[in-house]
Amino acid sequence: MLKFHQIILKKILTLFLALFVVVGAIVYYWSYEFYIDETKEALRQDIELLSLQIDPKTDFDKLAAEIKNSLGLRMTVIAEDGHIIAESHKDKAKMENHRYRDEIMQALKDGYGYKIRHSKTLDRTLLYVVKKVDFNHTTLYLRLAKEIKGIQTQIVNLGLKIFTVILLFLLTLLFATYKIHKELEYEVNKIVHFLKSLTKNKKSTYIKSDYSEEFAYITNLLTKVAQIIVKKEKKKSKFTQKLQEANQQKDDIISAISHEFKNPIAVVNGYSQTLLEDSDINPNIRNKFLEKIHKNGIKLSELIDRLRLSIKLDSGAQNLSLQEINLYQLVHECVENIKINYHDRETIIEGLKELTLKVDPTLFSIVICNLLENAYKYSEDEVHILITKDSIDFIDTGIGIKTKDLDNITQKFYRANTNKWNNSLGLGLFLVNNIIHLHKFKLKIKSKENEGSTFSVKF
Repeated sequence: MLKFHQIILKKILTLFLALFVVVGAIVYYWSYEFYIDETKEALRQDIELLSLQIDPKTDFDKLAAEIKNSLGLRMTVIAEDGHIIAESHKDKAKMENHRYRDEIMQALKDGYGYKIRHSKTLDRTLLYVVKKVDFNHTTLYLRLAKEIKGIQTQIVNLGLKIFTVILLFLLTLLFATYKIHKELEYEVNKIVHFLKSLTKNKKSTYIKSDYSEEFAYITNLLTKVAQIIVKKEKKKSKFTQKLQEANQQKDDIISAISHEFKNPIAVVNGYSQTLLEDSDINPNIRNKFLEKIHKNGIKLSELIDRLRLSIKLDSGAQNLSLQEINLYQLVHECVENIKINYHDRETIIEGLKELTLKVDPTLFSIVICNLLENAYKYSEDEVHILITKDSIDFIDTGIGIKTKDLDNITQKFYRANTNKWNNSLGLGLFLVNNIIHLHKFKLKIKSKENEGSTFSVKF
């Protein structure tokens, strides 16, 4: 793993190379275009001056030689039909007809023509500038050319100067980076030593940095963290006590489960032992004992089913099997099933009889049966069930729920101290709440002590 200054150096060098390539390319092409334009304009001005000097007595061969010697430029004078009148760098008699050269055709059309082309005559790449001139009742083309190689040399020189400037900037940047690295290293080491002290018995709880806003912010946070750690350690005994209380609560839950299973098991064992020991027992009594054994076996099965369902709901493993059902009919079936154990209780079902819902019939019947049985258990008057398009409400005028218990009664294994609002094992309302949420419905509870409760399932 690289050190901080090595990482910075690597990134700067990479950035420098990328910058040099990009800037170099931009400068090269910009400079190339600039020098071409400048050279083109200079040649054009030279041609303008030459065109002013031409008269009927002008010796074009002599003029071409003078231009070559004084300016170092190639000069060519071309007749309208394309044959060479004068040439500064080669025997004009050996040169081809120039009538259809690109620069001549452009000059014929626009008055001036430009072209960069490799000259076979000189074996060099030249920039040609041509002017169309009216001379002695005829048309001539004055052409000047300059070698591109000289332009490229100027561009390379400019590039070297730019490279030197960038290199000096890079060296300055590297030196500044090294200085910053040393300062950052000091600040980081200070933080590292502080963090190491947090792992020891004697903890430092204060650190400060004025190097930058960022380091000031970090050290301020570290100071707060250190103080929080110290405070948490001081509260460690309290957390330990809470853990012990949680373990005690777990033991209470296990005890509650054991108690719920113990009673029906004792009944099954007691009656079955009596039947085994007394083969001559009265048939009526035998049937009564068998009925007791059967009912408690069912109760045990229901307790196990509740535990299994609570585990599935708690872990999110319970799936829904949705069907379109008539809510009134489902409520009516639950009432008929539960009234077996509450013969003297009256249930009033009001509201929409044709309302249909898409629910899991098995799970949703658990909701209805639990809420209805709670209403039976904790009230003595009739129970009202109201079905609307938005909800189903279970209304009783029983003992009510204490305010402090309202937020907790749907928790797993929760039992209020005085009013045991959950069914066996403290799972009734836990199952109800989870099944309702699984259907994406909501459970709303309103209650006042000694006045009654309303449990509403909002669709």
